[in-house]
Amino acid sequence: MSDPTAKSPTGEVNESFANILSQFERGQSTKTSEGTREGTVVSVSADSVILDIGFKTEGVLPLSECSSDREPPSPGDKLQVTIKGRDPQGYYQLTRSKATRPTDWAALEKAFNEKTTIMGTVTGVVKGGLSVDVGVRAFMPASRSGARDAAEMEKLVEQEIRCRITKLDAAEEDVVVDRRIVAEDEEKAAKQQRYSELKEGDAVSGTVRSLTDYGAFIDIGGVDALLHVSDISWARVSQPSDVLAVGQEIEAKVLKIDPEKRRISVGTKQLQPHPWVSVASKYRTGERVRGRVTRVTDFGAFVEVESGVEGLIHVSEMSWVKKVRKPGDLVKPGETVEALILGINTDEHRISLGLKQALGDPWADAAQKFKAGSLVEGHVTSLTKFGAFVQVAEGVEGMIHVSDMSAEKRINHPQDVLKLGQSLKAQVLEVDKDKRRLKLGLKQLVPTDIDEYLAEHSEGDVVSGRVIDVLGNSVRVELGQGIQAACRISTDSLADTAGGDRTATKTDVASLSSMLQERWKSGAVAQSSKPKEVRSGQVRSFRITKLDRPEKKIEVELT
Repeated sequence: MSDPTAKSPTGEVNESFANILSQFERGQSTKTSEGTREGTVVSVSADSVILDIGFKTEGVLPLSECSSDREPPSPGDKLQVTIKGRDPQGYYQLTRSKATRPTDWAALEKAFNEKTTIMGTVTGVVKGGLSVDVGVRAFMPASRSGARDAAEMEKLVEQEIRCRITKLDAAEEDVVVDRRIVAEDEEKAAKQQRYSELKEGDAVSGTVRSLTDYGAFIDIGGVDALLHVSDISWARVSQPSDVLAVGQEIEAKVLKIDPEKRRISVGTKQLQPHPWVSVASKYRTGERVRGRVTRVTDFGAFVEVESGVEGLIHVSEMSWVKKVRKPGDLVKPGETVEALILGINTDEHRISLGLKQALGDPWADAAQKFKAGSLVEGHVTSLTKFGAFVQVAEGVEGMIHVSDMSAEKRINHPQDVLKLGQSLKAQVLEVDKDKRRLKLGLKQLVPTDIDEYLAEHSEGDVVSGRVIDVLGNSVRVELGQGIQAACRISTDSLADTAGGDRTATKTDVASLSSMLQERWKSGAVAQSSKPKEVRSGQVRSFRITKLDRPEKKIEVELT
């Protein structure tokens, strides 16, 4: 076997084929590293792209450098790449950056003046930053390295990086480079490209990057978009964290793009059918529905009858019993209630609900339950200047006017005889179902003189009475204190009041008191004292022809 280092007959040392190939490839690497070349995609893995760059050994391009492409690379695609070097396995390390490593001060000055990106190798960690080989020794401040801590800075050692010269002093051989500015510029360029690609109405995939009280920020491929809380779901969402989590993958629709302010708004609910589309076919006025109270306001409560569909129970539709001042006194957020649909407006997305209607209208059979003249029991719910309100049934209140409280004395204010919460019995005087009005009386329950008279007499009884007025053929008769009757007589019985005996009237009036005490309950006046003509002031005998007890009316005739 020949010695690869043996001298030739001319005295020169023989070199092995391997050494020659290695030197050739190093030379090729040096040549090609100064420019770009076209490569053909051979295969694509989870994190890298393998390309044929025309050498015996293939090149490896990080897949992350293709993230801004419209579509990921596939076998057969052509890519422009730059050779950075070789990895321990012998593969060429590729980049799509056009950056090159300067070879002299002239190249450094050109890169500095034109603010171009160059390649460099981190050689070590020094005080305040990193040492970088860019053809000469350069310094990179830690704050401009892009590393977050010392551990990340250590990982950059022996790594090839892209950077930009921010300071160049040839006399002092002082060179300062910046890696972070390159990353920021590349990020801006990627975002600008992404902004130009997006259109309103596009469906995009994204990752929840952060959550706030008003929404979530979504990474949709290098740019952030705001998903407002109102656009998360058709159902009401109180906190974005209730339905989303950082790192969660979501699908959204681009709602608005503001190129000047670099703002993008997206929504997830817009990818779902609008719930109000089917409301008209699912719900009818008069139906009962169950739902959850989502919020309570001064004017009512909102109830979610299904996801994304809310109805309003107005404060006036909450109770039959009393006027509700605070809806929160009856319902609370989170409670499940049953209500009746009062109206649906699909154009305005409104449903009117009634809470009290679901309990049934207590006035529906009020006319049958509370007939005029019947007796009811209840308790005083409120007092006003003109009367008192009494609850006689759930949802039904009656009013006792101040004039119907006592027959014996004048009542100035209801509180003189009644108190709030007081239980009592009253008589129904009038009921109006349509106006929801029930009129009650107290004094009607206390027997009066006419009540006693009506109870003691019957039609056909002969009684005594005094003529009060004579009006044509109609005569008013007093049968007792506060008790009057109507009597119709013929014209033959009427006296000539113009020429009549006025002293007779005076005599009759004077003797009325003793005569009534003796006779108006037990019998008629003696036949001999009965005058033929009827005059005011006379005491006569009458027969009861009609007793109307409900109306408290009496009709009589002369005997």
